[in-house]
Amino acid sequence: MKKNEMLVEDVIKDSIAFEVGIEKGDRILSVNSKSPKDIIEYSYLINDENVDIVVEKKDNTIEEIQIEKDFDDDLGMVFSSAVFDGVKKCLNHCIFCFIDQQPKGLRKSLYVKDDDWRLSYLDGTYITLTNIKESDWERIEKYHISPLFVSLHTTNPKLRVQMTRNPKAGEILEQLKRFKKIKTKLHLQIVLCPGYNDKDELKNTLEDLKQFKSIIKSIAVVPLGVSKYRKEKFKKVDKKIALETIKTIDEFNASIKKQIAVASDEFFLLAGVEVPCKKYYGDFFQIEDGVGAVRLLEDSFKKCLKKMKKKIKTKTKLTVLTAKSAEKIFNKFKAQIKVENLEFEVIGVENNFFGHDINVAGLIVGEDIQRTIKNKDIEYLIIPSVMLMKNGEEFEEVFLDNVKLDEITSKNKNMKIAVLKDCYNFEEILSIINAL
Repeated sequence: MKKNEMLVEDVIKDSIAFEVGIEKGDRILSVNSKSPKDIIEYSYLINDENVDIVVEKKDNTIEEIQIEKDFDDDLGMVFSSAVFDGVKKCLNHCIFCFIDQQPKGLRKSLYVKDDDWRLSYLDGTYITLTNIKESDWERIEKYHISPLFVSLHTTNPKLRVQMTRNPKAGEILEQLKRFKKIKTKLHLQIVLCPGYNDKDELKNTLEDLKQFKSIIKSIAVVPLGVSKYRKEKFKKVDKKIALETIKTIDEFNASIKKQIAVASDEFFLLAGVEVPCKKYYGDFFQIEDGVGAVRLLEDSFKKCLKKMKKKIKTKTKLTVLTAKSAEKIFNKFKAQIKVENLEFEVIGVENNFFGHDINVAGLIVGEDIQRTIKNKDIEYLIIPSVMLMKNGEEFEEVFLDNVKLDEITSKNKNMKIAVLKDCYNFEEILSIINAL
């Protein structure tokens, strides 16, 4: 992407941009004589009753367009990227980084590491703040950017430098103080690495965070993911560590009389205890990081069970494909489903591609699915969309290892397949059952 390139990817029909003749493929060169760095600055510039735009058309001609509109009307343009001057790349070499644990030969996009506060604000991606400059601080304050998602891991400066392998990581406490001063809200993430930031270090980190509770909206503690491609040897989170971590988090919340710190689902699964009630998770701020997904799924199943048919017309077998970590949960559902003529099968996929220690659905690849269902009698296969590559808000019909969705059914032409869009909700499976 060229510097400050604002490529129009789509124009909303009957919008202001549509009416003035802006088309897909045009490039916006300036807005009110300025070249915005990103969609944030662009949104700020168009909040005016008079907006002057310079457009480079697809035929390379230049047009100047003057627009009169209501102050807060959007122009109706969709851009190819939310940042126009290029994504800020990650400068760290974190000991826990999963991108560095991938094999060669995957899509190039899977090896890209961003550390851009703008994407953190717009898309909820995590940032470490090691590449933030004074000009960034000024823009965050100017545009009242909030909330941001920050990969914290520890407040111990020396340990954070060690874990990120970046000397600038030690500035974290001063950065938190600055966020407090400008009242920027934060969602914090702690990747728990046994032997590094667990036990007393975790307790110390949470103790340090008490002074910032006015700006912290949530703290998610997630376990280190260890693939078979990791060069360094790491101790894994086991049942004992999981129980200790859950206890430490509970004690912290009790001490501040506020429920802001939460353990991810995997800690409860490893500890062999029930996931907490909905109240524990608050507004489920970090659900895409595996924090509260099991609770939502279980609550959804309870409601769906009451709406489920007692009998379907024709004998049918539904096969739910999931990660090993969720297999036990779905088998618990299976035991409660009493629908005549329905066979409800659950298959947990062993992750050979990344290693057996990786047991989340989002890292299951097509190759492992093909191996798992080979020679099995499957009539109707159900898989969660998180197994597929994401493209913006949509999912492509291809897995991380470039195996296409239709390749899964190619050896069994009679097999139906359904992709669940909402992986935290049983409603889609209920709809499939009730439609049989």
